[in-house]
Amino acid sequence: MSNPHPGPLDGIRVLDLTRVLAGPYCTMFLGDLGAEVVKVEQPGVGDDTRGWGPPFAGGESAYFLCVNRNKKSVTVDLKSKEGVALLRRLAERADVLIENFRPGTMDRLGLGEKKLRAINPKLIYASLSGFGADGPMSDAPGYDLIVQAWGGLMSITGQPDGDPTKVGVAIIDLVAGLMLGKSIAAALFAREKLGVGQKIDTSLLEAEVACLINVGSNYLVEGSIPRRWGNAHPSIVPYQTFKTADGYLVIGVASEGIWQRFCQAIGRAEWANDSRFEKNSNRVENRSLLIGLLAEIFLGRSTDQWLQLLNEAEVPCAPVQTVDQVFKAPQVLHREMLVQVEHPTAGTVRMAGIPVKFSLTPASVRLPPPLLGQHTEEVLASWLEVDGKEIAELKRKAVI
Repeated sequence: MSNPHPGPLDGIRVLDLTRVLAGPYCTMFLGDLGAEVVKVEQPGVGDDTRGWGPPFAGGESAYFLCVNRNKKSVTVDLKSKEGVALLRRLAERADVLIENFRPGTMDRLGLGEKKLRAINPKLIYASLSGFGADGPMSDAPGYDLIVQAWGGLMSITGQPDGDPTKVGVAIIDLVAGLMLGKSIAAALFAREKLGVGQKIDTSLLEAEVACLINVGSNYLVEGSIPRRWGNAHPSIVPYQTFKTADGYLVIGVASEGIWQRFCQAIGRAEWANDSRFEKNSNRVENRSLLIGLLAEIFLGRSTDQWLQLLNEAEVPCAPVQTVDQVFKAPQVLHREMLVQVEHPTAGTVRMAGIPVKFSLTPASVRLPPPLLGQHTEEVLASWLEVDGKEIAELKRKAVI
């Protein structure tokens, strides 16, 4: 886990007051990039996801383990005056503070952006909520599932004749976390020029609306309410899943050049100049006819046989793999997207690797996901120079 080359955010201190997924995913990203991330948790309870299981490993949930590496856990009771005062002292020495309490909570605690900026003008103060810091729905709780439904994503996900369906992972949490992470990096860069920090405010809702991309744009341009297409695409044909003789594969015919090669590969060269299918707009117009013909053709061979033919023709295609196949795939292993970390109670823990590679300042996995409060004394000593006597008193009062 050691890395002789510091990451791009080496030397940056992040105070992480987030829970569940979007915030912790953001702060793990910052930690992977070299920042020192201190995760502040409630004594005796901790992040909600510590209990989200099974499965568990060494008393920790797999859910918690997947988004909390490269962090140090400090327990502070923010319901006590002493705990709030301690947090304020930590914020005075932090570069970044990230919180995802309900809007207004930090202000009520006396930890709002204006008060903390008065003691630390260079602080990047980042807030993440379900529906935004203000507006008529600012107080509404916002888990990923809730926002996927409210923000329209579920209405366009699932089979055309089936129920609205959530994405298989909490995709809006992840996207919101990534958007916030890159915004924090941008704010740190801006601080180098301006000399002061700033506030960053985002929400799951805003991340979702941004993620509607072409589907949202189609509605805004033509006014038609988007519907569910299953594994097909509203504007590209053929671009979907097909059943083969022994399984499934997907193809992506996203240009006319690919269409020409695709027709040759499946033994239908004449379709390349067929007026019904010649251009993508023709294929979209005649979708039902073409997909029906292709569905029958693909049933004639196995998935592997089709993959060989299509790959030789340079037609984008893939089998529909299960998660176990993904983590065994040579390409995934070659790109170091499966890593191992030694955990104090769970032993060797396997997890997804770091998706971005830097040539000069590589990201790294340096710390396993922390036990609850594991680093409280270490952080208070290194950040605040708190001595053993004060730590003992804080423990006596149940502040930490």
